[in-house]
Amino acid sequence: MSPFILISPATRGLSLALIRHYLRSTSLPVFGTYRPSSRSSVQPRTAESVREHILGPLAGAGIDPSRLHVLPLDFTSEESIAAAADALANALPKDARSYIRIAFFLAGVLHPERQPADLVLEDIAETFQLNVISHLLLIKYFSPFLPPASAARISGDSADSVLAKWVHVSARVGSISDNALGGWYSYRASKAALNQVIRTFELHLQAKKLPAISVGVHPGTVKTDLSKPFWSSVKPEKLFEPAYAAERLAEVVKGLTQAHRGKVWDWKGQEVKP
Repeated sequence: MSPFILISPATRGLSLALIRHYLRSTSLPVFGTYRPSSRSSVQPRTAESVREHILGPLAGAGIDPSRLHVLPLDFTSEESIAAAADALANALPKDARSYIRIAFFLAGVLHPERQPADLVLEDIAETFQLNVISHLLLIKYFSPFLPPASAARISGDSADSVLAKWVHVSARVGSISDNALGGWYSYRASKAALNQVIRTFELHLQAKKLPAISVGVHPGTVKTDLSKPFWSSVKPEKLFEPAYAAERLAEVVKGLTQAHRGKVWDWKGQEVKP
């Protein structure tokens, strides 16, 4: 069987650092998704411009650029998500049984309401669309690429060696038991909902006896556009560069086994309690 890695999205911040990390640290094919249009540009993105954006800093690192494949995907459109899954199927080699080895799903947005009066319907809807609904649709259309129950027998390898890691990037604020500060109503609620999705999908994987685990990860506070308004309130040693956060999450995910399934793990490898 032929494993590959999927990062969605893969063009900014932590997601960009993750796809570059796996291009550098593995020899597997790596697929990344990108939004066809960017808020910061009036020009539509192209596959070639996205490839150049990802690969540019890796020039001279001995990376085979043919390993990188990019797929347009709009998280607000089920039609676009379905089309991206079809494009992935068409891009995979027809003479091999390809399957996801590692998949990271990072779609998310933050509207930091501090009090009930700050709640805005459009912001709440966007929060749940990106932080929860898109993740549900990614499960619907991309989970068929997970290895079948017979994967270990087909490949002749052990069950652990073909174990797929299906990873949603969540957040510690999605923990109900950890909520001692309040605020961030829609973000907290959406991440708590995402954690329930992670657990529910994990139970589906077990019922189908698929060699895969569904988990969430908390990367800490990463220096991205999402967290920028709050950098000044974070201790310097707790504010992570995207490359460092990507390395930590990749290391945590590498060490996850079937015993870790259905839970959320932070960048240190410690469980985030529900």
